[in-house]
Amino acid sequence: MMNLETEVRDIKRYVIEISKKVDELLYEKEIVSLMKLSEKSLSSFFDNEPDIYKIADLKVRYK
Repeated sequence: MMNLETEVRDIKRYVIEISKKVDELLYEKEIVSLMKLSEKSLSSFFDNEPDIYKIADLKVRYK
């Protein structure tokens, strides 16, 4: 009987770990989705805005 309880406890622990990892993955996916959405929705706004800095304003240029 003790072996069965131990196995159930282990399974419960694994399920909790998997659940936490799934939550983390969903959170990351949500962030990426919001970033893509904001990039697409703001791109037309920024296309119409003048550049604040130009290449000539750079003090150091990397090649």
